[in-house]
Amino acid sequence: MHIWAIANQKGGVGKTTTTLALGRGLAMLGHRVLMIDLDPHASLTRAFDVPAEPPPSGVLDLFATPPADLSSLARASEVEHLGYVCAQTALATLERRSANQPGLGLAMQQALTRHAGQHDYILLDCPPTLGLLMINALAAADRVIIPTQAEPLALHGLTSMVRTVDMVERSRRRPLPTSILPTLFDKRTRAGNDTLRQMQDSYGDRVWSDAIPVDTKICNVKALTLAAMPSGYAGRGLAAYRRALEWLIASDAVPMEQAA
Repeated sequence: MHIWAIANQKGGVGKTTTTLALGRGLAMLGHRVLMIDLDPHASLTRAFDVPAEPPPSGVLDLFATPPADLSSLARASEVEHLGYVCAQTALATLERRSANQPGLGLAMQQALTRHAGQHDYILLDCPPTLGLLMINALAAADRVIIPTQAEPLALHGLTSMVRTVDMVERSRRRPLPTSILPTLFDKRTRAGNDTLRQMQDSYGDRVWSDAIPVDTKICNVKALTLAAMPSGYAGRGLAAYRRALEWLIASDAVPMEQAA
């Protein structure tokens, strides 16, 4: 089972779009995929038309005493092999609870350990803040994917996120490979091209050699949840995500081959 955390401490970089596009792509390849929405804003959950009220069962129940079983929270989507677990707005209260409820930082890892073997890929859509939920995702993940907008200000967020991943890697004492995925790239602008080049110069092989371009079609994330996508939806953005997925799958295969 592969566990990918899609994370960045900066908002607006395409985390949820990336989660949905990669999740759908994996499912279309025949993999059993579960996407878990860890963001109290619940953008991924809303893409599946799950209402905020009454609050759905979901991630918060994994932090209960006793915790719910992850399988009982998973919902099937219209896309074959693709499921999801809802976020609730009350996830925002977990930070306060953690002071009086030790062990919450490993709740996701424990839930996924109990869930082992039921899915091929788990994708964790993280909130854009460093807190209990992101730490849970990073503690549980075996790869971190950092979508990063190809514009100068986003480089500061990338630096902070890489530093956070390095810190978690040291504390958990096992590798946490990082894949940086440039997003919202406009090749017509000098700033976009300069930023992409700077990412690649600074982080080397951890950065995808291509980029997800600006594409208004991909903004309609609802289409990614449908069994049959609307006519004319597929465009350069979705095609780029398919290429990015090939790169990520190949990246996962390298350590496995070495371990064999």
